[in-house]
Amino acid sequence: MRLRNVSFLTVLLFGLCGLVSLSWYTAFSSSRGDVVDIYQREFLALRERLHSAEQENLRRSKELNLVLEEIKRAIAEKQALRDINRTWSSLSEETRLKLWNVSSSKNVLQLPSIFHHLPHLLNREDSLLPAVHLGQGRTGVSIVMGVPSVKREVHSYLTDTLTSLMSELSAAEKEDCVIVVLIAEADQQYASSVADNLKRFFPAEIQSGLLEVVSPSVHFYPDFSRLRESFGDPKERVRWRTKQNLDYCFLMMYAQSKGTYYVQLEDDIVARPNYFTTMKNFALQQPSEEWMILEFSQLGFIGKMFKSLDLSLIVEFMLMFYKDKPIDWLLDHIMWVKVCNPEKDAKHCDRQKANLRIRFKPSLFQHVGTHSSLAGKIQKLKDKDFGKQTLHKGHANPLAEVTTSLKTYQHFTLEKAYLGEDFFWAFTPVAGDFIRIRFFTPVRIERYFFRSGNIEHPGDKLFNTSVEVLPFDNIQAEKEALTEGRERTPKYHRTEDGFIRIGNFQKGIAEGEVDPTFGPLEAMRLSVITDSPVWVILSEIFIKKAD
Repeated sequence: MRLRNVSFLTVLLFGLCGLVSLSWYTAFSSSRGDVVDIYQREFLALRERLHSAEQENLRRSKELNLVLEEIKRAIAEKQALRDINRTWSSLSEETRLKLWNVSSSKNVLQLPSIFHHLPHLLNREDSLLPAVHLGQGRTGVSIVMGVPSVKREVHSYLTDTLTSLMSELSAAEKEDCVIVVLIAEADQQYASSVADNLKRFFPAEIQSGLLEVVSPSVHFYPDFSRLRESFGDPKERVRWRTKQNLDYCFLMMYAQSKGTYYVQLEDDIVARPNYFTTMKNFALQQPSEEWMILEFSQLGFIGKMFKSLDLSLIVEFMLMFYKDKPIDWLLDHIMWVKVCNPEKDAKHCDRQKANLRIRFKPSLFQHVGTHSSLAGKIQKLKDKDFGKQTLHKGHANPLAEVTTSLKTYQHFTLEKAYLGEDFFWAFTPVAGDFIRIRFFTPVRIERYFFRSGNIEHPGDKLFNTSVEVLPFDNIQAEKEALTEGRERTPKYHRTEDGFIRIGNFQKGIAEGEVDPTFGPLEAMRLSVITDSPVWVILSEIFIKKAD
């Protein structure tokens, strides 16, 4: 009995152990299964990331290979151009021209190109590239204005010309045109210095795309020493007019793709108000497209408008005869070839040419330069159709006493300028000179406007000159004219005699608002800070009282 009990207990013990083992195993197996699933999911995710990384690496590798191929191709092309350049340089001009006419196919005809007329351009691959280029490359405008400029021995009118052209443009007109200045000098140091000066003087105009500045490569011009004299002109004049023809060609070639119309100007002119819209409307209102030149000035090559589509023909004709005659003669010859009948008389020819060359009156541009780009030549040409322009603009200013330290020229007094009767004209200012306006009774001023120079003497401007005011209540004005802040730093510079500097002349003009915290003003003053290189004209004075 006891043995049976022992056996039973043994069996029961083994059963319990087995049950516990089975439970533990089941639990362990379940736990291990969860871990395996986690590792399996992470492995799959890792494999997916590796696959994606591999694909991205392949894509980037292809892109790098493409870039490398582009670099290799560019290097090869550059080397090929150098090899060609060396080859061409070793050949005579006659041989080059013969080779230039040879085509890979005998059935293809070769048209003349600029290289036939200027074969020296084949010597350098960069001969037709601008050596200097400032601007945004604006295209799609209505009018492109070309302004060639060369170094003058006495005086440069370029900045005055550009100021006149751009000051007469509205905001919308400035978006619809491009002014291209060609610095037509082989001296690259000089060209770069002029470009830098224009960049300092007209930064906003260059940044906006309104103004572009270019200069031809030193290799663009041929050897002028072998020119033959013609029409009784000395060799220097022949060289001058020949180079001038090439300057016009370069400028037209550069401008032809930028706009609908091209207007040829010079660097010593002034423009009428509203000239841009007047030219554009006159061109659009022509009854037919048969015209070739629209003239907005009777002088030389000033204010001549062409359709941009015609520029290729004009340039080609000029290049054929650039060494033989000046530009105005060549233009007349183009029209003669187009419409004149050799069997008819000169009057008939003139009538036919009048359909191609149409004159607008009054003239929109006036020549103001005295010293020509041809050394030693003095020219006092004036366009009679430009008419007499208003040289001053008058306003009803507050009653005041005006005084100045400047020496007045003839009858052009400061009093007349302040009353709006004439302009003020004085000899060259020096540092410390002033123009003072002392009001009879203190007056609140809202804004001011001073214009120096005028259309006949655009260069006689005030430079480095400040605008100053003298408040009637100086103590209160000094308290009010402070910035809000920890240190309450003064907004304005105060002079030793109590005047407060509120503005400066920029490009010959000073304008702005007067801080109302100054209260009534006792006086205003223009103070010359540094010596000026020119005389001065004050053509407009406007002091607006506050309401």
